[in-house]
Parts: sequence; C-alpha cells; structure tokens
Amino acid sequence: MHGAHWPLGTFRRRELTPHLRHLNRQLQHSHQPPSCALCPFTSLLLQFPPLQALPPPTPTSLAALAKPFFTLLSYISFLVLLLSIVFTLAPVARLFFGRLTPFTHTPESVLSTTHRLIGASRAVQDKIAKDVTPEAATYGNVVELLARDENVMGLESSIIGFYQYVSTEKELRDASSEAEKLLDEFGIESSMREDIFKLVSAVYKSNEKKPIDKSPEAIRVLEKMNEEYERNGLGLNEKDRARFKDIKKELSTLGIEFSKRLNEENGGIWFTPEELKGVPEDVLEGLKKGEGENEGKLFLTFKYTDLFPTMKYAVNPETRKKVFLGNENKCNENVELFRKAMKLRDEKARLLGFKSHAQFQLATKMAKSPQKVLGFLTDLRARLTPGGKEEIHGLRALKKQDLKEIGLQDDGKYYLWDHRYYDRLLLEKKYQLDSQKIAEYFPLKHTVDGMLKIFESLFGLEFVEVTDESKNVWHPDTKQYRVYNEKPADGSEQTFVGWLYLDLHPREGKYGHAANFNLQPGFTDETGKRHYPATALVCNFSKPTPTKPSLLKHDEVVTLFHELGHGIHDLVAITNYSRFHGTNVVRDFVEAPSQMLENWCWTVSELTSLSSHYETGEKIPEDMVKNIIRTKNVNAALFNLRQLHFAFYDMKVHTSNSLRTPRRLTLPLSTTSSELRSPCSTRQRDRATISVMERPLLDTLWVVMMLDTTDIFGPGFQHRHVLHCVKKSPMDGLIGRRYRHTVLEKGGSRDEMESLKEFLGREPNSDAFFEDLGLGKKE
Repeated sequence: MHGAHWPLGTFRRRELTPHLRHLNRQLQHSHQPPSCALCPFTSLLLQFPPLQALPPPTPTSLAALAKPFFTLLSYISFLVLLLSIVFTLAPVARLFFGRLTPFTHTPESVLSTTHRLIGASRAVQDKIAKDVTPEAATYGNVVELLARDENVMGLESSIIGFYQYVSTEKELRDASSEAEKLLDEFGIESSMREDIFKLVSAVYKSNEKKPIDKSPEAIRVLEKMNEEYERNGLGLNEKDRARFKDIKKELSTLGIEFSKRLNEENGGIWFTPEELKGVPEDVLEGLKKGEGENEGKLFLTFKYTDLFPTMKYAVNPETRKKVFLGNENKCNENVELFRKAMKLRDEKARLLGFKSHAQFQLATKMAKSPQKVLGFLTDLRARLTPGGKEEIHGLRALKKQDLKEIGLQDDGKYYLWDHRYYDRLLLEKKYQLDSQKIAEYFPLKHTVDGMLKIFESLFGLEFVEVTDESKNVWHPDTKQYRVYNEKPADGSEQTFVGWLYLDLHPREGKYGHAANFNLQPGFTDETGKRHYPATALVCNFSKPTPTKPSLLKHDEVVTLFHELGHGIHDLVAITNYSRFHGTNVVRDFVEAPSQMLENWCWTVSELTSLSSHYETGEKIPEDMVKNIIRTKNVNAALFNLRQLHFAFYDMKVHTSNSLRTPRRLTLPLSTTSSELRSPCSTRQRDRATISVMERPLLDTLWVVMMLDTTDIFGPGFQHRHVLHCVKKSPMDGLIGRRYRHTVLEKGGSRDEMESLKEFLGREPNSDAFFEDLGLGKKE
C-alpha cells in the first residue's frame, strides 16, 4: 500500500488482452521468420542443445520444413513471452488488485520505517538549504521539492501511525504511538527550520511582486506553506522560538498520551442481571460472565456497544447513574494532561501575538474570530432555549409517570443519565418507535451494501469487495473494497479510484468510537502518475451472536452514513498534492460533506431501500419509516443545546483568563462545565466532565457545519437551486456527480467557501437549518 504506484495503475485485468492480441497478430502474420530482433526467445530456443544437434538442413529440407517449423517456433515464442509477461507483471497485478504493502508490520519494522522516512525527508530539506540561496529560490527548486517530499512521506507515515488504533498487539500499538511521536517531533523540527523558511518566504514575496506562472493549486501550496511557517514562530526571536518549539513538542506528547490512555481504557462495572433489567438480550449475551466473588454477575464495559444500550434501556435509574458517572470519570489521569495542554496552547498563542488560542486557531478558519463564533453560538442558544425548556418539561412529566409505575420516588429533577432512557421511552410511547424492532430491518451487511449502492448511484462509483487470496487487511473482521469510477457510456475501460476498508466491530485495544482514517493520500507525482488513496472506517457496532447478525439501530445507520461520507470525500478527491487531499480542508469545514450525507437517513425511499429484515428479507413497513422521519427533530432543541455546550466549553477553556494568571494555575473544569450546561440540565455539580476530552480538543464549530450541510442538502439536492429550483429527488445522480466534482473532488486545493458557492449558486446561509428545526428563517 505504501508507495505503490505503477504504470498499470489505471488498468484492469482485461485491459492486457488487446496488447497481447496485437502481439499475437504480429507473430502470426509476419512474413519473416522470428529472429532475435523480433523475438529474443526464439533465438534462445535455437541455441537449445537438442536443436543444435540436428543435421544441417539442405535447401530442399529447409524449404519443406521452414514454414511449419517457424510457425511452431512462433507459437512457442509467444507462449514463452506470455509466461514472461505474466511472471513479470504478477507482482504488479497483486499490488494493484489487493496486495498493497501487507499489514504485517512488527514493532521493529514500524520504528525502522519511521526512522527511514525521517532521514530521507531531512536529507531533502538539507539539500535544498545547501543548494539554494534566497536570491536563487524558485517554486521549482524549493516549494515543489518540499511538496513532493510530503507526498512521498504520506504514502507510509499514515499507516504506521494507524496501528495504534486497530492492532490487537499491545507492542505494535505502543510502537505505532512512538512512531507518531517521532514523526510529530520531526514535523515540528521541519516547521521551524529558519533556513527553509527564508527560501519559502523569498518565493512567496517574489510571487507577490510578480505572479508565478503556476496552477491555482500550486500557488495555494506556496501560500499555505508560508503561512504555516509564520504561524510556527519563525518570526520570533531566538529565545521565544526555542520556547515555541518546546511547547509544540510537549503538546504533541500530551496529545498522543491522552489518546493512548483512552484507546486502552478497559474499565467497567460488575452488575447483577436484575440491575441490568431492560437491557437487550443480545447485549447481555456478549458481556463477560463473573467468577469467584463476581459469580452470577455481568461485566459492563464503557465501550459504546455496552454503554449506549444500557443508558437507553436499563430500567433501574441507579444502574444508569453508575454507568454514566463511571464513563464520565474514566481516565481521570487525563485531567492533568488536559490542564497542561490548555495552558501550553495559551502560551503558544500569546508568543505569536494572539490574545488566546481560540483567536490563533480561528484566524485561518471560515469563522475568522472568537467574537463571531461566540455571537453566533449565543444567538443560537437563545433561539433553542425555549424549545429546550419545553422538551425538558415533557420529559420530566414522562419520568414522573414512569417512576410511579415502577414504584420509585421522584425527586422532581431530570439528570443527564436520565436522558437517553426517557428520550427512547418518549419515542416508543408517543411515536410508537421501537428502536430494537427497527434494528431488525437493518442487518449490518445488507445496510453497508445498500449504502454503497446509494453512493454508486449518487457519485458514479463502483465498489468491488476483495474476497480472494489477494485480500490484505489488519484483522479478520475487516472488509476491503476496490473502488472504481462507473463504466463510461462510450464503452471504454473503468478507471481506478482507490481502496476502502471497513473495520466495524469492537475488540480489545481498538479505537473506541467511530472515525475515518486516511491510510494513504491520493496525489499526482512529478511524472504525471496517479497515486491512489486508501481510507478506513473504524467503528464499534455490535458483533453478530449465534442467533442474530449484527443489527443497526437507526442512529447507528446515521453514524455509518456519516463516517462513510468522510471515506467518500477521502476517495474521490483529485489533487496534485497530498496536503490538500480529501478531508485535508480547514477544520471547521471537514464535517460538512459528511454531515450533509446523513440527510439520506431521513428520506423514505433511501431508508426503505436500505432495509431487509434479518429473518424474512422484508422491507421495513412504510408506517415505521414515516414514524422514524417524524421523530427527526424530537428533542432536537436539547440535542443541539448539548452540542452548544461542547462548543461553549471549548471556547471557554481556550479563552479563559485563568490560564495566564500566575496565581490561578488551575482551570475549574467541573464548575465551568456545569455552568455552561444551564439552563436545560439539572446535573449534579460534584463531578468533573471528562467526556468532552474524548472529542478533538479544538472542534468548536461543528454547528456551523450543520448550517452549511442542511443548506447544501436543501437547495442542492432537493430543489435544484441552480437549475430553476425544480423539485427533485435526493437521489438525483446528476446533482450528486456535480457535488462530487465541485466540492468533494477539490479537497483543500481551493477555498472551501468558493466550492460551496459554486455548488449552491450563492452564499450558504443558516435558513435551511432553522427551517429544518421548525424555527423559521433567521431574522
């Protein structure tokens, strides 16, 4: 997989046949006998000892035997040539058709590969610094070489850092984490090389004076590269620059250790079967059975496949409370890492002249400033709060009634560990929505196949699962797909797009959430050859049981669509440089394409097409689908207020004055979190919130993404805004392909807002989002 790029990159097997037929015709219809010039294999055959031992031919015998003899030799030569081609191209064919670099790394090979990559890249930079002066610096002898080095390094660096999230071997996970640390440290070293910065800066200034004759993407590489050097402290004095570098290294180490602890967390709680009353039987069957002092008990982990069903179905509120607080307070040792990271980020931002880390980060994002973000979040909270309070009132009434029915005392409060349970109960009682019953219509395999067909239809793709001996995966549960562009109408051959991997079930040591990982970026090298991307979906859906396949609840169907959306973005992007490939876009846009694709989980036709009852094969009943769609915005105000909590919390901890006041070196995480949850939460304030730290530490603008994605789905796919606003199906392939080529294909190679504007035919706005929530257009 790493670095596999071949002349036959866009060929499929049958494409070899015309070339061989042409050669065969040459051999059969040649008016001259084969010679060394025509076929070297014939010459070799003529030197074969038995043939050399034959008596010299007479003119008569030569005339009589020449034609059949050389005809025979022609066929033999052709067969030898064919075998030669097969054996010569076998490694290429294996690489192209499945056997990229095998997932057989060892801890030793991961680290040796890392050191090799770092050494090679450092040598490139050293040579540039040695050979080029600022006066002689050009795009070609500086920027292009650096960008191409990024391309080559990306072919292997992603996969060696990937093992820490998926490997079953702790030693390999540890080596992968160490490799990522080494690569990060080298990245920091590279980003702070003043000698290279001077050369890049010289090219940048030259372009400002007289625009360079390069593609828009190439100019964007130059602009981004120069900006990154400046944001990495190259304009600082020597003392501050050294401190800046130390901070970046320490932040990298903290981040890796933070993630490692979460990935390897294996805590949980022992419960009696009675305490787990209401939890689905298939979940209970998968729990570890107790022995000794825990005889008769079941061990419930904090993995999503155990956690969420328990929070939704456990009848006993004390059980839900224990699980919720246990999960919120897992990895308590990470709290100190979090505090350190916040302080270091603040110090780093101030070294560069920014007032806060938030201001530093937002300067290059679509939102631009903390003031704009906070203004938007505050306005949205004000618009959502009345609906949130109304929803809380209804849920409290439902809780009161439920506790009365099961004979428990009601204290009049509604806690966070109540929400999943009563949200589910509301859907069942008011909307007759049974999540377990719905899941029976979405067996994992059929749902995945259906989703791939939707993406085939929308974006003009074809997914072919690899099931033969060429299959190359890191775990037996993983599926591998070759991805092609659709068959052209003119009958020409399909072209290859990339590789898709699906790793969908939980296991010990595996990343505990749902995410998409790029394994190999796509780009075009200096010779014009295309390097194809590889992307992996890593999720944690329940495993099949002896009596049932893995079944997806509707919210899990949405999750799968979301992550697959990232994968599609990763696959279909076509950029010359890996730094702009796929999801390498500005941070506050990266979720937009994926969240937009979630909308297909709320349409009648697509939910019906995805469904197939795991026992009968029947499609999901229409009334059940309509009930699902009716519930799309049930408790939506509370859901969005919860997301606003994370956004406000992120902004709070990255702008807090306490971070830079010497006498207040502690950040009151618990109080801060609890205050921000108001007014729609009555959670106790004696616990530190840890769950927010499991999210990316700076993912502030998720909600802006939702505005854009609802807007994209609305006018883009339902109303053909650009084509006279004609009402159309969300499965319109013409618009899907247009979205692919206008937005997804560009990756980060141009300004993301420009891509949206081209697709929509106007500036994106929040009207569609507020209309979807039933709040009307924003005034």
